[in-house]
Amino acid sequence: MKVLHVEMGRHLYGGARQVAYLLDGLNRFPGEHVLACGEGAEIVGAIRNPSVGIRPLPFRGDADLGFIGRLRRLIRSEKPDLLHVHSRRGDLLAALAGRLENLPMIHSRRVDNPPRWADTRIKFPLFETIVTISEGIRDVLVEAGVPAERVVCVPSAVDTGRYRPGGDEAWFRSEFGLAEGETAIGMIAQLIPRKGHEVLFDALPAVLERHPQTRVLLFGQGPMEAELRTSVRARGLGDAVIFAGYRSDMARVIPGLDLVVHPAWMEGLGVSLLEAAACGVPIVATRAGGIPEIVKDAVNGRVIEPGDSAALASAIVDLLDDPARRRELGQAGRRLVLARFSVEAMVEGNYRVYRQVAGPIAESG
Repeated sequence: MKVLHVEMGRHLYGGARQVAYLLDGLNRFPGEHVLACGEGAEIVGAIRNPSVGIRPLPFRGDADLGFIGRLRRLIRSEKPDLLHVHSRRGDLLAALAGRLENLPMIHSRRVDNPPRWADTRIKFPLFETIVTISEGIRDVLVEAGVPAERVVCVPSAVDTGRYRPGGDEAWFRSEFGLAEGETAIGMIAQLIPRKGHEVLFDALPAVLERHPQTRVLLFGQGPMEAELRTSVRARGLGDAVIFAGYRSDMARVIPGLDLVVHPAWMEGLGVSLLEAAACGVPIVATRAGGIPEIVKDAVNGRVIEPGDSAALASAIVDLLDDPARRRELGQAGRRLVLARFSVEAMVEGNYRVYRQVAGPIAESG
């Protein structure tokens, strides 16, 4: 069985990282795997499995109709048995190429926003199976009319060997300019509206009133950066909020945080939350999408309603008041990830889908 994977994301965000985990882990199973990715994509440097064929393709965005022809030529050259489309970037173009080449196809869905009419009527029917990374996303698709038997949940995973408790506190404080005694709260998310940065800003005055030595590190990049910087200045939060940017060393950074906050309005699952839990860091997050599958209220963090800045402030203050409780919650988060979100389970779940879709082809290897 040979699978052609399509991941056109440029950066190594959560979704692309999951594809790298998958391709590395598939070396435990029979079959061949080839990755079609964008030229210069960061995922190439993240794949450790030498048997994966890397095929960079020019890609100029969702309106690049020429991508259909380029992918069709790659399909004819590689002769795969299955096409697995991972990224939302170019997903419809990839699906059209696969359909024109009569390939059975699988699509990974990583967001919990309700699908559009074009998704349910045009795009999704092109795929034999849709793999969701959380039960929350699966519920959204089924409620939108996607046949339940065609939607399979395979939760995202985290590398618990790389993301683990412990770290270099001296390095962490020096790296981000934190003084002794200052508490570090991290928010790890693209700078886009649905992540809820403004909700956190609304909550911060109450937090700083009780814990003035709190510093908030915003990790990520995105189109809202200038707007968010302006908001921070206008609110007088410049001394408390640090724009730390996008970093490739979060496995080293996260263990230094005292708390991770994620006030998202919408979220498929939240890979950064899996990484925080794996590092033993307690989490305050919203009851959105698949987040409650990672963050269990009063078990490994606190869960609030989206947009409730007062509840967010209260939850943060309660945990900053009680370091022992933070440690307990962090330890429980590590146990939860080890039990439910291993890379091995994610890889096996996807491979099981391949066998089901490929049928007799899979039996021959």
